[in-house]
Amino acid sequence: MDFRGSEQPAPAAGPRSEDALPATAAAAVKVVIVGGFGVGKTTLVGSVSEIRPLTTEETMTQAGVGVDDTAGIGGKTSTTVAMDFGRISINEELVLYLFGTPGQERFWFLWRGLFEGALGAVVLVDTRRLEVSFDVIGRLEERGVPFVVAVNSFPDTPGYPVDELRAALDLPEAVPIVMCDARERASSRDVLMTLMRYLQTLATTREAS
Repeated sequence: MDFRGSEQPAPAAGPRSEDALPATAAAAVKVVIVGGFGVGKTTLVGSVSEIRPLTTEETMTQAGVGVDDTAGIGGKTSTTVAMDFGRISINEELVLYLFGTPGQERFWFLWRGLFEGALGAVVLVDTRRLEVSFDVIGRLEERGVPFVVAVNSFPDTPGYPVDELRAALDLPEAVPIVMCDARERASSRDVLMTLMRYLQTLATTREAS
């Protein structure tokens, strides 16, 4: 049979020039973005990544009913089932590789691999559902992973003073808490810069001691 007249598959898209690693990059740091289900992790990675982000979002189905807690996020129709991946250059020499984790507890077995080699983490929280962040923070503390907390601003997010949030999350005074809008690149970048400064402070403290 002659297939020459048939429609041929389109060639695979090659790498984009804007996805190339900057020639000046001298150091790369792995950062993990964690948080409960539906707090905006995929949105943050997508908004700040300078390359086309890799996502593993799938449409939510009946299989998740009664398993995934969708209270307060009724409009959510998709979920991350493995990870999100992005990259951002903090300056000409420092590049951050961003790995977003799944929020549902049933996917937490993937965390071990995602945290391998990570220098630090961002915990994204939704003040409408602070309770979904408790176990996430507990796991980071158990692993000894330094982290900062970023409070994602949703349209109906109740405002809380930072000291009340710190008390509710049972965080030490040293752990930074910042407000952000995960949809905005500049806001998400500020969160990552806060983490970098915190990690630098920790490193300086260790050297001094």
